[in-house]
Amino acid sequence: MKKIGVIGAGVMGRGVAQSFAQTGHEVVLVDIKDEVLEIAGEEIYNNIRMLKLFKKVEGLEDPEIIMERIHMTTELEMLREADIIVENVNEQWDIKKEVYGRIDSICHEACIFLVNTSCISITKIAALTKRPDRVIGTHFMNPVPLKSAVEVIKGMHTSERTIEEVTELLSSIGKETILVNDYPGFVSNRISHLFMNEAAFVLQDQVATAREVDDIFVKCYGHTMGPLETADLIGLDTVVDSLDVLYESYQDPKFRCCPLLRKMVHAGQIGRKSGEGFYSY
Repeated sequence: MKKIGVIGAGVMGRGVAQSFAQTGHEVVLVDIKDEVLEIAGEEIYNNIRMLKLFKKVEGLEDPEIIMERIHMTTELEMLREADIIVENVNEQWDIKKEVYGRIDSICHEACIFLVNTSCISITKIAALTKRPDRVIGTHFMNPVPLKSAVEVIKGMHTSERTIEEVTELLSSIGKETILVNDYPGFVSNRISHLFMNEAAFVLQDQVATAREVDDIFVKCYGHTMGPLETADLIGLDTVVDSLDVLYESYQDPKFRCCPLLRKMVHAGQIGRKSGEGFYSY
């Protein structure tokens, strides 16, 4: 079992921490705010309890036992002995740049950095460190504990050994590795953000309501969730940040963010985590 450092205790960080802890790994969960960590602890506990009650996951331990493996802190220095770091901070370059500069000097040389980013180039992030061969993208999908696969992104300098170690690590938490090459947005978000963005344009143009847009994809195409509900789940602020990265990276107008999306973010209506987005929660 590995000692896993998880940076960022938002929705994605909580899911990542839970997935590793419930499969026997020791986790250090770091965030800049104590109140965020407190909420994260409550959410993880409740998620494990619900998973145990309704999903009947084989061998899943009681929430109290699993929570003992998760250590919460606001100090990045607590990651000094971590074997693996999973970074989940906001999709903003200045924030990521600061985080990688700090953890590169804190973590031991053998530590692997897993970049859980939506769109930012893994090669660009790896260049911030003195270990580019041990930096790799791991794009977990939400909700992390319920997904069976991870989009793994090989940067220009990512070593085969790092790929093998990460593939083995993900297998230990019951997740298949789907390995792709490094271009901004990779496969999932390069396509899915076009999908969500155009759905927002359809709503802005009053072609249909949010529910009607999503119902077409759920009831006609068999999708589990429509594009606007998916955007609410991810967080409209994250969707907008990702579209901005894609637009800047490719200079292609197809990634121009829908004005309605940006307006909703300015209004604080960012989806499930705020209680209001395309739908009310």
